[in-house]
Amino acid sequence: MPLPTRAGLDAVPAYRQGRSAPAGASKLSSNESPHPPLASVVQAVRDRLDGINRYPDMSAAALRERLAERYGVDASEVTVGAGSVEIASQLIHAVAGDGDEVIFAWRSFEAYPSLVRIAGATPVPVPLDADHGHDLDAMLAAITPRTRLIFVCNPNNPTGTVVGAEELERFVSAVPHDVLVVIDEAYVHFDRTESRGAGIELFRRHPHVAVLHTFSKAYGLAGLRIGYAIAPAAVAENQRKVAVPFGVTDLAQVAALASLDAEDELATRIDDVVAQRDRLHAVLTAAGWPAVRSQANFVWVPSADRTAELEGLLQEGGVIARAFAGEGIRISSGSAEDIDRVEAALAASAPLAVDAERVEVGA
Repeated sequence: MPLPTRAGLDAVPAYRQGRSAPAGASKLSSNESPHPPLASVVQAVRDRLDGINRYPDMSAAALRERLAERYGVDASEVTVGAGSVEIASQLIHAVAGDGDEVIFAWRSFEAYPSLVRIAGATPVPVPLDADHGHDLDAMLAAITPRTRLIFVCNPNNPTGTVVGAEELERFVSAVPHDVLVVIDEAYVHFDRTESRGAGIELFRRHPHVAVLHTFSKAYGLAGLRIGYAIAPAAVAENQRKVAVPFGVTDLAQVAALASLDAEDELATRIDDVVAQRDRLHAVLTAAGWPAVRSQANFVWVPSADRTAELEGLLQEGGVIARAFAGEGIRISSGSAEDIDRVEAALAASAPLAVDAERVEVGA
């Protein structure tokens, strides 16, 4: 007799991790920091290794208090999870279930549709606009009485485009207050527009906004898995109910606190990532590929039916990127040496006709 299986899981694709790179190649497929951990953060983790026989503080009280003080919110409005993926999952499970709908732009963060289906809800993807950004009017039009949550990934993964603060304000104001709007700011530290960090201000002004942040990207803690949300207290309380017990390790909490103590040092690294991102964009456009101007730590190339060709060129040059068949390729911002390798790999590529207006999206 066959073992029982849950109905509906056939429609849930397994999340694909960015491909590993062979020795000597550049792994630009996972939006990781190209910099090693800060010495002070490593030391803080080492100092706690003798205590790994004990369970972590499940409430992450010290970190939540620190974040609450930083953003001027109440600690009851701060939740933590094993990276932004688990935080997104918490938010979905906190407000949506069978028969409910969750709206998000598409293409956007690859985990959104799977997380929604796992919660038993229905994903409602809304196509990006012609400039690879969120089509907010279409997202508003997609709201139904069954809508419970809307994700706005800002900057958007994988396109790197940004919804401006004024546009976002108008959108949030137009969304009914019984629908939670989640501003996913996983890449906010790399945003050099005036809209940077608009989610926190929206949270302060609107009762139906939550903001999602992570320590994986700018802080370089991807391997320790820790992220957080700032959400209305009632939503945050439900998040804690659906969170995996003890899901955030003590070492991750300690590393996050140490990283907050070292933000000046981290800022220099972030500036370097941004500089290499902008250089990567210039390298791609100079080689004739239609790269989109990015405000994240990666660059999106909407290469459409030439995606396999571009992926092949990069691989031959020792660069592993994230390809979406028939759509495009996302290339993470790496070290100067990584971008050198991209430039060399593209040296033999044939120029594409580039629409200059679309290349400058998000500038």
